[in-house]
Amino acid sequence: MDRRGALIGTLVLGLGASASAQTAPPRGTGPSQSGPPDPRETIDLWPDGAPGMPVEVPVETVEERSRDPGVADRAVHGVARPRLAVFRPQKPNGTAVLIFPGGGYRRIVIDKEGYETARWLVGHGYTAFVLFYRLPGEGWTAGPDVALADAQRAMRIVRARAANYGIQQGRMVAMGFSAGGHLCGDLATRFDLPLYTAIDDADRLSSRPDAAALLYAVQSMRAPLAHAGSRELLLGGNAGAALERAHTPALHVTDRTPPCFLVHAEDDGTVPVENTLEMRAALKARGVSAETHLFAQGGHGFGIGLAAGKPAAAWPELFRQWVLSLELA
Repeated sequence: MDRRGALIGTLVLGLGASASAQTAPPRGTGPSQSGPPDPRETIDLWPDGAPGMPVEVPVETVEERSRDPGVADRAVHGVARPRLAVFRPQKPNGTAVLIFPGGGYRRIVIDKEGYETARWLVGHGYTAFVLFYRLPGEGWTAGPDVALADAQRAMRIVRARAANYGIQQGRMVAMGFSAGGHLCGDLATRFDLPLYTAIDDADRLSSRPDAAALLYAVQSMRAPLAHAGSRELLLGGNAGAALERAHTPALHVTDRTPPCFLVHAEDDGTVPVENTLEMRAALKARGVSAETHLFAQGGHGFGIGLAAGKPAAAWPELFRQWVLSLELA
């Protein structure tokens, strides 16, 4: 087996092991990375199986996209077992961050916008949870709401288990990148939308994040701002105005929407910066705090690693300072 085959085989084991606060096997052969290894603890969202399973069950597939043997850039699709990968700091600071990586609703960019971010957060005392969410174009009954159902369930699980992780109630932040930023915005504005039948006591809890960070986020599902690929995979090719409106977070901001941290590069050629500007205007109109950082250069999908050496590299520390400034419960 070549290096690529070994990587994918061991990753499927490491990321796909059944777990409800169980440990996953080590990743094994693959690109080296700085910082802690892949997490060994995962939490299944749906212990008895995800609701609305397609007739043809998706097969979880991992693609290593990096050409640099020292840098991992894995993308996952076909998630049939939604779950949280847990990153625990040595000394928890009491705040949790639930991370939604992007990928255009076609895949989940698990390293660049998931694990890489989680490692940085853990280094600063945050307890991080990376969500492997279901993709709406893979036949799930809930269709456009399937990822949001996973996000709601994930936030409730984190809230229910807060004491186990040294997390303070009222200090649970959602963070999303690109299409994951759309999911984060969806959660921040439609957290109380009933999308699934309660299965345990966790579902009695609120899925409202206490704060939300949206980074170069897909937001609008309406032309000309919509990211065409994300829109088609989320809504389908023939979506009408009502469906577009239902999945445009700026149109659902209320005074219950949590404080938001917004980051975008003005030269983003994939998701126009106007997505973030529209969201900021909606937040301001409803009196919701919006900490906004626009960078002249950065493009799209810079995460942490690809922002190095650019002004956008400041965003993680700006985020940390923003969280410290919040008067959360």
